[in-house]
Amino acid sequence: MTLTDAVRRAFAADGALPRAADSFRPRAAQTEMALAVARTIEEGGALVVEAGTGVGKTFSYLVPALLSGDRVLLSTATKTLQDQLFGRDLPRLVEALGLPVRTALLKGRGSYLCLHRMELARRDPGAGDRGIAAALARVEQWAQATRSGDLAELPGLDERSPVIPLVTSTRDNCLGAQCPKFRECHVNRARREALAADVVVVNHHLFFADLAVRESGMAELLPTVRVAVFDEAHQLNETGVQFLGAQLGTGQLLDFTRDLLAAGLQLARGLAPWHEVAAALDRAARELRLVVGRSTAGSRLRWTGAAPEGVPQHAWQDALADVEVACEDAMEALATVSEIAPDFVRLHERAATLAQRSGRFLAEAAPDAVRWVDVGQQLRLVESPLDIAQAVRTKLLKADPPTAKGTDDEPGREPVEQGGRAWIFTSATLGDDARLRWFTEPCGLDDAEVLKVGSPFDYPAQAALYLPRDLPKPNDPGHSPAVARLAAQAAQGLGGRTMVLTTTLRALRGIGEELQRRFQGSMELEVLVQGQWPKRRLIERFREGAGPGRPGCLLVASASFWEGVDVPGDALELVVIDKLPFPPPGDPLVEARSQRLQSQGRNPFNDYFVPEAAVALKQGAGRLIRSETDRGVLVVCDTRLAQMGYGRRLLAAMPPMRRLSSPEEFEEALEALGAARTSAAAA
Repeated sequence: MTLTDAVRRAFAADGALPRAADSFRPRAAQTEMALAVARTIEEGGALVVEAGTGVGKTFSYLVPALLSGDRVLLSTATKTLQDQLFGRDLPRLVEALGLPVRTALLKGRGSYLCLHRMELARRDPGAGDRGIAAALARVEQWAQATRSGDLAELPGLDERSPVIPLVTSTRDNCLGAQCPKFRECHVNRARREALAADVVVVNHHLFFADLAVRESGMAELLPTVRVAVFDEAHQLNETGVQFLGAQLGTGQLLDFTRDLLAAGLQLARGLAPWHEVAAALDRAARELRLVVGRSTAGSRLRWTGAAPEGVPQHAWQDALADVEVACEDAMEALATVSEIAPDFVRLHERAATLAQRSGRFLAEAAPDAVRWVDVGQQLRLVESPLDIAQAVRTKLLKADPPTAKGTDDEPGREPVEQGGRAWIFTSATLGDDARLRWFTEPCGLDDAEVLKVGSPFDYPAQAALYLPRDLPKPNDPGHSPAVARLAAQAAQGLGGRTMVLTTTLRALRGIGEELQRRFQGSMELEVLVQGQWPKRRLIERFREGAGPGRPGCLLVASASFWEGVDVPGDALELVVIDKLPFPPPGDPLVEARSQRLQSQGRNPFNDYFVPEAAVALKQGAGRLIRSETDRGVLVVCDTRLAQMGYGRRLLAAMPPMRRLSSPEEFEEALEALGAARTSAAAA
């Protein structure tokens, strides 16, 4: 039996999948995608699939991948999706299909407890804080029982907790094989298990970090994999460019300074002028920050010449040269004590890397790269490629795989033949044209097979779209207050159940503050604003909705809430989008991409800005309908969608919701949602 036949049988009404999900029923779109994945695995090559919300794409790629018997790498967008895939979807299918498959989860080192750094944490000056000390005690207690060391397993640990940097390692401060806890190391155990497994679940950040530095275990893992699947693939390009360039941060320099001083005074006091070396590093980092001045926090400064825009050239060059000299002086001091402890060897390597990067940023930028400076309390100097196309073509699709290395516990597996490897890329949103060029061009997948399968949801019956025509223009100061009034009135009628998605942090603050003022002290609605609580807690509270003694919720959010947020059922019935999500035209990376298109004789607005907005708008709209029983209304508070010619293209990219043409129809639709909810509760 061929793989295609086995997959078709698994997706039949009397196949194996009903045992994996009680709610499973055959869907033509899901089966079509699964068969395309199966053919690609059989023949090799690259397949790009846009699968609409509700298709069930996870089963569509997992079933053929598991039935193939090949070694599989699965990469997702976030650690949360990794945990869901590894902890829920994979075990269900492995059991339902009756396969003897070994699975493993592999994250970046920052996700795992570092036993060596946990021991050192008690001596850290920050550990004297009562809150940090209490969190550290919880980590130490949990450390006695955990097998994986994955901090996601520790209940109640806030992802923003200041104790996390104290008990995890980075590539910079990890001691590697010289670490006294090397044998018990959770990171190394996770890598060994990944090398021994048949199916390995990673995330895009880890994948590209390793592609850039060959340090996270993928260099050994990838050559032995025949099937690689990238879910939520729409994030690949933006994730990849973060790792395929170069970065240097003043925060990174200050962290190194702190580690150098601590190690020097603890392990080699009096053997080198540690205070002087650390003071020079600290001064150089702070002077570099001061040269930039009081630029708006969160802004990006263009950097097309010898210095960033608005920064004095000579002062900038001198400050950057001082950083390089301070790093070289640190290297000299560390070289004199390198034999005393492995900590000094690693610190010397860090100093060399920082010196090299300083020198790189003193020189001209690489061709086909863009530079900028991210400004906050610290500075981050960035040089980035414009996309990942060349890296995908040369390092993935056409590169000869190196020989796989073995470990103490698992002999090396033979690398697969590159020509037979299958690459699967899938997401609910990959473009607004038939060839999905928004995704395939920057990812170097122009020759890949492309498939689009539509959502099974009945959008005209389940959802409505309202475009208010009497709102101020998007750049008008009165726009955000008007959006807040509309959202407040609608949310009052629904008893909450409303999510407002903004395109900028300024709008997030303006709309959020206005709504919180409006409902302050009221038990009618609770206004949740991104940034005021951890994301996980915000989503959990929003899903809870109204209850005894608890008001309904109105959530105002930006950025990361436009995608990956799943609130099925009647906890979410209204999504309000403040403006069309065009890329910020003043962003240096956006400018560089636009200039490249112009140099090719193409129109940046039509070929870049509109497709970017179409994909982002589709992602935001996708928060509304998450199951076949959901009902809701989407409001886009941007008059350009109805008035400008490109609005038709953006509307065509969105789910085919029925249109509401007046405020009266909008009110009627909201009332209908409430009536349907009441009727369902009575039944």
